Order: sequence, then C-alpha cells, then structure tokens
Amino acid sequence: MQIPSSRRRPAAATVLATCLAVVATVVLVPGAHAATSSSGQPADDGVVAAAAPVEVGGVDGGHHQQAGFIGQEHQQQQHALGGNVGHEETSGDVDDGETVQHATGKRKKRKNIVVILTDDQDLTMDSPEYMPLLKEHIIEKGITFRNHFTSTAICCPSRVSLWTGKLPHNTNVTDVSPPHGGYPKFVARGLNENYLPVWLQAAGYATYYVGKLFNAHTIKNYNSPFPAGWTDNEFLLDPGTYSYLNPIFQRGKEEPVQHRGTHTAELTAEKALGFLKEALDARKAEEEHGEEKPFFLAVAPIAPHTNFERKQGIGGGPFMTEPIPLPKHEKLFPDVQVPRTDNFNPDTPSSVSWISKLPALNASSVAYLDHFYRQRLRSLQSVDELVDSIVSTLQAAGALDDTYIIYSSDNGYHVGQHRLPPGKECAFEEDIRIPLYIRGPGVRAGYEEEGVTGHVDLAPTVLDLAGVELRGDFDGRPVPIEPAAGRADREIEHDEDEPAAHEDRAAIAAQRRKVEHASVEFWGIALAEGEAGGFDGHGRIIMPNNTYKALRVLGAGYDLFYSVWCNNEHELYDLATDPGQLNNLYPKEASPRGDDENSSPQTRSILNNVKIHRVISRLDALMMVLKSCQGTSCVRPWSVLHPEEEEEALQGEGQGQQVQTLADALHEQYDGFYAQQAQVSFNWCDDGYLIEAEGPQQVMQFHEDGYTVWPHWT
Repeated sequence: MQIPSSRRRPAAATVLATCLAVVATVVLVPGAHAATSSSGQPADDGVVAAAAPVEVGGVDGGHHQQAGFIGQEHQQQQHALGGNVGHEETSGDVDDGETVQHATGKRKKRKNIVVILTDDQDLTMDSPEYMPLLKEHIIEKGITFRNHFTSTAICCPSRVSLWTGKLPHNTNVTDVSPPHGGYPKFVARGLNENYLPVWLQAAGYATYYVGKLFNAHTIKNYNSPFPAGWTDNEFLLDPGTYSYLNPIFQRGKEEPVQHRGTHTAELTAEKALGFLKEALDARKAEEEHGEEKPFFLAVAPIAPHTNFERKQGIGGGPFMTEPIPLPKHEKLFPDVQVPRTDNFNPDTPSSVSWISKLPALNASSVAYLDHFYRQRLRSLQSVDELVDSIVSTLQAAGALDDTYIIYSSDNGYHVGQHRLPPGKECAFEEDIRIPLYIRGPGVRAGYEEEGVTGHVDLAPTVLDLAGVELRGDFDGRPVPIEPAAGRADREIEHDEDEPAAHEDRAAIAAQRRKVEHASVEFWGIALAEGEAGGFDGHGRIIMPNNTYKALRVLGAGYDLFYSVWCNNEHELYDLATDPGQLNNLYPKEASPRGDDENSSPQTRSILNNVKIHRVISRLDALMMVLKSCQGTSCVRPWSVLHPEEEEEALQGEGQGQQVQTLADALHEQYDGFYAQQAQVSFNWCDDGYLIEAEGPQQVMQFHEDGYTVWPHWT
C-alpha cells in the first residue's frame, strides 16, 4: 500500500432504459436563470436545465399486495427499541429553536449531526485504509462498526432504507428506477412525508443536504414534488448525477444548473462547507438570543461510483466507466492492485445460479480491474479531504465537541471476486459489508464494535443522538454506542437521586442488547460496470433473475451466510473458515430436513459438530420471519418463533431456556418444531417485491403445549 505523505495535508435493464430515456429527452437551456451556489456566488458555466413535471402516481399498478406482518403495539415497540429512555424529552413536534429540557429540569444543549455518505464504497477491499484523513479524524476518534451491513446491495433502495429505518420489503422501493424504485416510487409510497429530515425538522433541527439523494431524481421530476424536510439543499440530479465533469445541481426551489467542466467533487465540497458555515452561524445567532437551533447536514458525494458517459453515434446512450479523480490525485497509488484474496478470479467457479457459470477473467481483464480499482481509490481522496475540511470547520467554530459525525456508504462493491466484473447487487461480503464509523461527544475513541448493525439502524441512531423519541415502526434500533472511558453510559443522564434512575439503566441495557443477524434482500438484475468485457467477456452487461434473500448471522462460535435464490438454489457459507465464500456447505442432494447421507464429510457438520440440517432448519425459520417482518419482529425475530419465552424474559419470569440467538435455537428440544417450519422459497423470479412470487408466508410459533401459526402474518 502506497500512501504518499503529501496526502496528509490540512484541512439493470430498467437501469439502462431509464438512463437512455433521460439522456434522450433532456434539453438543457443555457442562460435561463442566474443560479447561485451554496455559498451564494453565481455558478460558473451555469446551464439551467428545463424542468417538466412527471406523473408519479400509480406506479404499483394497484393490483399487487405488499407482503408484510402487522407490527406490535406502539408501546411494546418503544420498549423494544429503547425509545427516549434517559433522553431529553421532546414531543415530536418541537417549535424551531425550542431548547429541550433534561429529565432533571436542567438545560441541555442538543448536538449537531453530520452524515457523510459515499456511493458504492467497499470495505473488504480496504478502501478506508487509503484515506488517512478519515482515519485521523473519524476512525481513530470514534467507533468502528466491524459488522455493519446494507439492507440491499443497490443504491436507491439502500438509501431509502437508511433514511426511513425500514427494510426494502416494507418501503417496497426495490430498484433504482420505476416501476419498482427510484424517486417516483419513493414519492408514490408516501415516504416523502415520512422520513428522517421531516422528523428532525419537527424536533427543531435545521436540515441540509448536498449531493445524491436518490436515483431517478431528475431535472424533470425534481419538483413533482420537491423532497420534503430540508431547510436547504443542493441535490445532484439525473442525467448529471454520475457525471464527474458535468454535474447538475438543484438548490432549494430553484431550477437545476449544469456545471460544465467542473468536477463534481469540488462542487460538492464547496456547497457542503457553505451549508455548514451557514448552519454554524445560524446556531451561534440563536444562542446569542437565548435560543437554540441544532443542525443536521448530510453530504453524499458520488465517489467512488462509476462515471456515466454517453456513447457516440445514432442511438448512443450512457455507459459506465471507471471513476474520474481530481487531477491532483490521478497519479496516486500507481502500483496498487485489487487484493488477491482467494476469491479473486478463482481457478474454479463458485456460488450458484448464473455466478457459477462465469468464465475466468483473462489477463487483460484483470489488468483493467486493477486500473479500475486504483481509480476508485483516487476518487475517494476528494472525500478524504472533504472529511478533513468538515472537521476543521467545526473545530474552528468551536462546535466539534458538540457534533456527531457519521460516515458510511450506501452499499459495497466487488471487483473481480468470484470472477465478477465491477459491480454490486450480489450478496457476497464485498457487496453487503460496508463502512460505518461514528465520532462525537461521549463516544469512546478507537473502539471497535463487533455487534451486528444494519442500515435500518441509522435513522433510529440519528434520532437517538438528537434526543428525539423513537418511532414505533422502525425495523431497526439505535446502534450500540460505547461511551468514552470514565463516563457513564451516554444515553443515561438521569439524576442518581431519581427513583427511576437505576430502573432506566436496566431497561436501557435490555432494550439495546446487541443482535447477531442482518437481513439482505434483492430483486431484479445484476449489472456489469466498467469496460472489462461484461459477464461473459464479450460485452454482456445484464444478468436477469438476480432476485434472492440472504442472511448474515454472527455469534459466539459461528459466522454464517445463508441465501435462497429465486430459482430456489441455496448457499451456506461458514465465514470463520471460508471468508471468501467459496465452499458452499448446503447439501446438493440431501434434504435439509434429512440425515445428510448424500453430503460429503466436509459438509456434514459445523458449529462444533451440529448436523448441518439442524442449522439450516433454524436459518430457514429465521429467514421466514425476517423476509416479511415489520418493526419489533425485525429486531427480535426469535421472539416471533418463541413468544412465550420472550414474554417471560421481558417480565423477568423466565425459568428455562430463552431463545435469543441461533445457539439457543439449536437446543435439541426444538428439533421437532423447526422440522415442521416451512422453508423459504420463491414461486418465480420477479424484478420487484410481489407477494405472489414470495413463496410460503406462514410462520409457526413454539408453545409448550404445541405449535401455532403466527397471528401477525398477511
């Protein structure tokens, strides 16, 4: 790894169809409006894009039912997710500038929150290691979440999950473009009035956004309607979202502006720092008058996503090339290669379905992949410097100690692993395991959190850090924040003399207990990016029938991946011994409910000689709950399968086995129960989330006197 010391300076078929349609119909009108940048200065080389409304209603067609289960009562949900216990109390409808009162009646200053969200940034290929300023300012000063997973390995659905706290099967935004996804589907599902910035504004926060919000957010539909919940914004819009050198930004209620020949990274940094200074000045002015205006700033640069270019000639549409770094970064890391892990271009095919049929990558393709990888790292250097600028600006204003900074990506990325060309959309670690770092007041510096977290946890986490009461319909819960050494638990700030203080501590500990599972969902196609020859070496860039459900389970003594594809093929990997996910342990012929007589000795057992069919039966049942869960059942799925024991545990009356983990569920007394559960399967491969295609829905529940059907399934 070569990181020059000079770097440490101071402060889908539908995808292509949509892109083609946008490029073919966009008309850019020069000089129609004197737009300004976030700093208030006239935009250089500004070209205003013509804006025309687009119909967004009825994208679901009105004839498909969304799969899902009725959630728990609001009070139970709040108990389960730790809603506002030990926090400043707010009504959820706080007037702007209102100072939240601490539970003891003391005035308590609310914190600012900054979120930096990259696009397609990997973790398993070590991209954060090439970002020294990120390491200096965020990683070393805060918490690293080592097992953080996206809910779905594609941009727009993942971002919708992040900002709503709901899994994709509950948002039903499952693609990057209509009819199954994109900004029009986000609006049609009623989510524009029901996501994080709206809730933060109601709690008295000023809210700002710079960069990419969602896919299919275009110069034609940006005002149909405007995204709700933002005090001010500079959104990247299609067809300029992924154009590194000709981006299109749209501020507030103004018309879009194309910036010809200006690098998107420079504009993103300029606009983000402009909003940050504006927010800091506004808060200072409010405090001088005895008021308070905390702020939330989200910055979403496109790096290291691919660049979109337009093909020349008749009918030429966009195609995806490697990222374009800033000129000052374009010669960095000249000898760096994609890490040569055991799953990089393996000698024999791996996985199932279409992946198992991929040809080996030839020498020229591998050379291109190394170049592609270097371009990703180079493009991230502008993000690294953005982190430095944000931290430096906060520090200069005396606000760094009053600000939480969250850094993550929408999804991961693969480059050559499993013989795959550049892209995402798969369920391998490269695509689903992503960076998450948090620094801020009271957070333990340099701590590594091993518990499993997911993108559905980030909206609850932001509300939690803001001191806002949690909602009752989240599919996630606040991530565990390790307090700084010598400090009490960050969430617990009651007076020791309060009668409820010790009870609150116990309640919070129970409510915020760590989980060991992450659910991953995907519908639609896989798309080859870059110019490495596609999936077949001859330019095929679309692979259909990439719909699947996947599960990651990490606990004491096990590190498992389980997936069911829409063609009903299965994968089971033990990542403790097979981190590259090359040895599929799922029996090829024997029934997972049988005795494994047809499986090889190497696949007969895992987890200290637990027979594989017993493990699979528990994973299937867990996935049966998670594939259609809502609210509490997504956080505590074992409580759905074992409700009596969960209720006893909550009431402190449990005398016997309590099932909270896979290890608990593997107790022999439950073998008969799990053997009778339905297996996860699909009726057919579909590009969207349709209950008709989703296979069995009924989940059995364990009771001492027999088994019953879970009453909350639809």
